[in-house]
Amino acid sequence: MLNRNIQIVEEKAIEHKKASESYIHVIFHYPSKDWDGFIPVEYRRTGISVNVEKKEELEEYLNNLYLKMNPENYEKWKSEQLEWWRNEKSSAAVTRAFFDALLDGKWKCSQCQLPSNRNYARRIQDIKEFGYTIATDTKRYCSHCNKNTTHLILLPIPRGGREGNGYETWSPELRKRILSVLKNFDVYEYRYDKNCLPDHKFPEIRWDEKTKEENSNSMSDEEIRAKFQLLTNQRNQQKREVCRTCFQTKVRGEIFGIPFFYQGKKEWDKDIPETGKEAEKGCIGCPWYDIDAWRKALINKLENHC
Repeated sequence: MLNRNIQIVEEKAIEHKKASESYIHVIFHYPSKDWDGFIPVEYRRTGISVNVEKKEELEEYLNNLYLKMNPENYEKWKSEQLEWWRNEKSSAAVTRAFFDALLDGKWKCSQCQLPSNRNYARRIQDIKEFGYTIATDTKRYCSHCNKNTTHLILLPIPRGGREGNGYETWSPELRKRILSVLKNFDVYEYRYDKNCLPDHKFPEIRWDEKTKEENSNSMSDEEIRAKFQLLTNQRNQQKREVCRTCFQTKVRGEIFGIPFFYQGKKEWDKDIPETGKEAEKGCIGCPWYDIDAWRKALINKLENHC
């Protein structure tokens, strides 16, 4: 049974398509004050997936969050977070400024209430990847801007998962090995670049809670080549967007507008699951999954037709 102090303002889930997230608008009534915001029901970074059609499942989820978000718990939660930032992210000053702006748990306009930064979305993504839960309203009115703008709200709840998220991490030693094994070679630009970053071939957006694996320092060279490729940060972000679009539309991405897939077709194979380890089969053949394999397959096809 739903706690009588919880008011579901809108039963239909509110989608934030760009981030592949969805929320339920609720008001939590507490003796001291009310909390009016969005509660995520699909939030892949911390593994949240609640079926809003199942009344009991949704009610249990909201009841649990209502207890966690009680204002009486806020000061303890805040103290724990500030200690975590000091101990674990002392060098992330730019991102920390955004976290501090959201720390009071109120809706913040992205245009006038956050630190000035042309790439604010990246800072918000970093906070999410640290395990924090941030909801987004893309059309909330700002009285200062005098128009609808994107607003963000940080939920004062425990960070999720190891390092707070569903993503895999690796040690500095392993990262150095990955760069060495792959020879600092940018597979997109097809050239050496010492500023390349390790990229998971299998995109995180299709992972589930059982997909993440430990990246051991003892990974073999063959395992590294099978799992990673190197891209610049710009291309890594571009790939994220392509994979997100594929996840949402079931249409696989292209590079340079070339509709070539060395395995499978442009449309996602409906017989392959959309998430989980088995979903990786649906990524094979897409140019972004393994750019080097795609380039070699395309060259081979061209040579055989000449």
